[in-house]
Amino acid sequence: MSERHFTDKPLTIAGKNYNSRLLVGTGKYRDLEETKLAIEASGAEIVTVAIRRTNIGQDPEKPNLLDVISPDKYTILPNTAGCYTTSDAVRTCRLARELLDGHTLVKLEVLGDEKTLFPDITATLEAAEILVKDGFQVMVYTNDDPIIAKRLEELGCVAVMPLAAPIGSGLGIRNPFNIVNIIENAHVPILVDAGVGTASDAAMAMELGCDGVLMNTAIAAAKQPLLMASAMKKGIEAGREAYLAGRMPRKSYGSASSPLQGMFF
Repeated sequence: MSERHFTDKPLTIAGKNYNSRLLVGTGKYRDLEETKLAIEASGAEIVTVAIRRTNIGQDPEKPNLLDVISPDKYTILPNTAGCYTTSDAVRTCRLARELLDGHTLVKLEVLGDEKTLFPDITATLEAAEILVKDGFQVMVYTNDDPIIAKRLEELGCVAVMPLAAPIGSGLGIRNPFNIVNIIENAHVPILVDAGVGTASDAAMAMELGCDGVLMNTAIAAAKQPLLMASAMKKGIEAGREAYLAGRMPRKSYGSASSPLQGMFF
C-alpha cells in the first residue's frame, strides 16, 4: 500500500526489525515438508521451536528441523513448552543456547497445569528473572493479567505474550479488555500467544493494538494448513491496517451513510 494511505513501523523485538507480525510454531504438522510449506505461506519471519519436543541437532540420527527452517532465513525462537518448573525452563533455555551457537532470544513458558496449560505465574516470574540476569532476551508467555504483564516487563523481558485463551483451544480472544489494558501500559511489544482459532481472531488481536500474534495449532490443525497459513497472514495484515486506520465510533442509533444536504427531492 502506498505511503499516501499510511506509514507503518516494523515490529521490533530485541533490537531487530521484522516486516511480518505473525509468528508461527512448528508442532503438529504431518511432516517436515508440510511444516516448511505452511511457514512459507504464513510469511512469518520468527519461528518458534519446542526444544524438549523437536530435534534441532540433539539427535544426529533423526531428521533435523533446521534443515527445513534455516536460521539463515528465519529467526529461530526456542521455547520451553512442556516445562512445569523454573529449573526445567532455565535448563531448556541454556540447552537451546548451546545448540544454536550462543543464541539468546527465547520464548519462556512455565506451565502450571497439564489440563488447562495455564501458566504458573510464580515460576514464570522466577525463571524470567534468572534468564534475564543470565543474558537471555526473554519473550514470555503469561496470562492476561495486566499487573503480571507489567511485572514481567519490569524484570527485563523484551516482549510479553498474554494468552487469548488456553493453548490449542481455538476459542479466540476471551478477554479483550485485559489485552487492551496490557497494551496501553506497555513499553515492550505485546503479542497474543495461544487461543487463536481462525483469521478473524488474528485480525481482532491486531485491531486491539497488539504488536503481533503467535500461533501454531490454528494453522497446523486446520483441514488445509497451507491455506489457513495464508489466511492468517492476510488476517494479521488486515487487522493491523484497520488499527492504524482508526475505526469509526460506535453509536446506539442509525446514521445515514450519505449526506442529507443538497438532496434533489
